[in-house]
Amino acid sequence: MTKMKRDLRGIPEFHEAEEIVRRLYQPGAGLIVDALEIDVSSDGLLAVITGVVMDNLEEEPRRRICLVDLRDGTTRPLTFGPNADHGCRFSPDGKSIAFVSDRANKGDFQLYLLDVDGRAGRAAPRVDGWIEYLQWSVDGSQILLGVAGHGADTSGNHGAVTSKQSEVPAQPWMPQVEVGDEEFRRRSVWIYDLRDDCVRRIPTPDINVWEANWCGPDSIVAVTSPDADEGAWYSATLDIIDKETGRTRRIYESGDQLGWPSADPAGTKIAVVEAVCSDRSSVVGELRIIEVQTGRVRRIPTNGADVTHTRWRSPERVFLGAHRGFETVVLEYDTAKDNLTESWSSTELAIGRFSPAAPLGEGVGDCVLIAEGYKYPPEIAAIKDRSYSVVRSLAGRHCDEIRNRINTAEPISWLAPDGLEIQGWLLLPNGSGPFPLVMHVHGGPVSSSRPQWFGKTGTGLAYLMLLKRGYAILLPNPRGSSGRGLEFARKVKGDLNGKDTYDLLSGLDHLVERGIADPACIGVTGTSYGGNMTSWLITQDKRFAAAVSIATHANLVSQHLVSNIPDFDALFLADKYDNPNGRYFERSAIMHAHKVITPCLNIGGALDRCTPPNQTVEFHNALREHGVKSALVIYPQEGHGVRGYPASMDLAARIVRWFEAARNTVVSQTP
Repeated sequence: MTKMKRDLRGIPEFHEAEEIVRRLYQPGAGLIVDALEIDVSSDGLLAVITGVVMDNLEEEPRRRICLVDLRDGTTRPLTFGPNADHGCRFSPDGKSIAFVSDRANKGDFQLYLLDVDGRAGRAAPRVDGWIEYLQWSVDGSQILLGVAGHGADTSGNHGAVTSKQSEVPAQPWMPQVEVGDEEFRRRSVWIYDLRDDCVRRIPTPDINVWEANWCGPDSIVAVTSPDADEGAWYSATLDIIDKETGRTRRIYESGDQLGWPSADPAGTKIAVVEAVCSDRSSVVGELRIIEVQTGRVRRIPTNGADVTHTRWRSPERVFLGAHRGFETVVLEYDTAKDNLTESWSSTELAIGRFSPAAPLGEGVGDCVLIAEGYKYPPEIAAIKDRSYSVVRSLAGRHCDEIRNRINTAEPISWLAPDGLEIQGWLLLPNGSGPFPLVMHVHGGPVSSSRPQWFGKTGTGLAYLMLLKRGYAILLPNPRGSSGRGLEFARKVKGDLNGKDTYDLLSGLDHLVERGIADPACIGVTGTSYGGNMTSWLITQDKRFAAAVSIATHANLVSQHLVSNIPDFDALFLADKYDNPNGRYFERSAIMHAHKVITPCLNIGGALDRCTPPNQTVEFHNALREHGVKSALVIYPQEGHGVRGYPASMDLAARIVRWFEAARNTVVSQTP
């Protein structure tokens, strides 16, 4: 294998990754290259987005609030920083935009408001903490603010890093101290009153509010738990909170997880998603409608789709984004008529995972959204009368050249050894097979591989580079993945690194039998659950020529004791870490490191609280102890996954170099 250096900026692979980013995003040109959030004005003429602008390749891209004219796609920025702006929402009358920004102090997101014409903007009074989200009241006189305490962790999907606790830096010699009940991490709900220009905290000292929304003019519906640690979210309940007194009434308790609470304008009905979840900010599952007065709960069938977000369009109609197998779906449920309408679906495009669509006007299913696909750069689009139209593409000048590296993006399925149908996506390069193949295992496990634009992430850059070199890419969705219903997701609970192992291996067998995959040149990679599965698979099967494990949890015992979400592994192993004959030992990759022959590149983030870097170090050392080729890479400024620049380009270069070295070894050994 190639010798692993610390500085790769001089190698061809790094320059190639850098050139892809430059050609796609033209750093320094001020172009909006991606969009993360979208909302629409009450008259249906304007959309507001959080636009992404890349100033240079030495720091993270900038986020700016931008206005989009839905009639002609004209887009202009309304904010100019410094630092980041996001969380944009129109006021009910469409005249104002609220958003959060850390322009005054990096990482400390506070509320700002501006007129739609962008000529007047102002800061609201500060809250004690940083604002994660906001919701306007129906009459536009107040804004609900979801506030995390300084020192609280972000979710795994947002890096799993600890926010800054104090403006006064600690002395270098001072120790880090934890006692387990750090109240500064508690999340709460605040109200900003525009009439008085004041903020106040709803008094809820005994609960932690993970997610909240208005429930009529006087109440809040919220996902809450008694404790503030990240693991407490897994057993959170749905409560109604009086906005004046903070008095709390439990309205629903699930054996699984809850998310996306919203209420009709009068606060008589609540929509919420109930799901088996592995990540706090990724709740994808079944729709529940709850009557606030009686507490009656109805399970609403959604045409076999898992709901990804909820938003009320009118007193009787709730708008829904959803995911069904290979499809992204837009739905609307009429609570009065008990009628579900499916207005649009696509296998080629997906709505951004953290960018919910926004209802547009009164037409059933009409909405604006941000979509992307394997061969489609991010675009702002509208659905009207079931018809999809692009409002503005965010494609750079060289997108055609990049997307042509993917010859075909094919949805495929196969049978696991127990007969369960498994689905996935197969990306083929130009040319004819059999191809060297890399299998990418998604995070989660309750997540999914869906159509995505590969130019946005380090792993995506690596796959574009591998496709150009003639590799096929398999993106499987094993049991436990979202989009196949609650029972399919539930199949991984208590069986992590169990039957899901053979879902993946049987997919490789299927592609070898079809003549697509070269059995001598198969690699595996993934992040989080995908990193865990990468570590695990090479202990269970010797077919892999190379592996790249990112943010693994290879020692489930120490993972339980050092992660900020110990409830996660307890949920998905259904065991206790101190059971010496149990799953924590049996399903830990390090306990099987002596079986490995596959060279493995192990990558972690020094700031990762979900799968701390010691997990990566432990597996690397276990492999080295057994004489296996292994390299260790820890990014000092990254958390759960590699997201920043230039680290993403470095990651892409390392992945490609590792797999190419293995391929060259296979070729050299072939008679």
